[in-house]
Amino acid sequence: MDDNMLLKTMLFRGMDAEGLREALAALRATEKAFKKGAVILQAGSTTQRLGLVLAGSALIESNDAWGSRTILSHIGVGQLFAETYALLDDAPLLVDVTASEDCRILFLRTGSIREVASAEGTWAAAFVANLLAITAHKNLTLSGRIFHTTPKTIRGRVMAYLNSVSLQKGSRDFDIPFDRQQLADYLNLERTALSKELGKMQAEGLITVKKNHFRYIAP
Repeated sequence: MDDNMLLKTMLFRGMDAEGLREALAALRATEKAFKKGAVILQAGSTTQRLGLVLAGSALIESNDAWGSRTILSHIGVGQLFAETYALLDDAPLLVDVTASEDCRILFLRTGSIREVASAEGTWAAAFVANLLAITAHKNLTLSGRIFHTTPKTIRGRVMAYLNSVSLQKGSRDFDIPFDRQQLADYLNLERTALSKELGKMQAEGLITVKKNHFRYIAP
């Protein structure tokens, strides 16, 4: 694993190299590679470890007994998943975590928040503060998805999502982290209906689309 890369992540922000080494040792860090489509963590299981994406990306999904998939969020390089479950450690996961592409994951065994906060070393206070900040950011992300899926029309959902991404990127020209099927699953739409609506919006001059690259033209 790349220590310099880890020090740039939100989780290890404010630490020096020595603090990082102490944290990785105390949290029993292990690294594992996953192929695209592999299940990293499965709904119904429990975990004592949070995951940090070192390379590639992962998806947080809800899969029901009838084979319907809903994508809840995309986890990119430097981002975390399963931190809440790792801190509770006896709560079963309600979602699956899968590899969106070939990826490498750093697993950290956290124990309870009380154990982490009372750990010896200069790293513990920074780690807990960073974990709380990450949790707050994730709450905003989940709130955003509710906002994106609230509109009743396909176009309304697409526009809500693209507008949010445009604001986050500070540009009307941007890539999204989803392919067409993943975007449909994220917005709770059928892929064919989504593709048809994107075609209409492009014909009307509202957007331009090429794979996962969008240009948002609407005022």
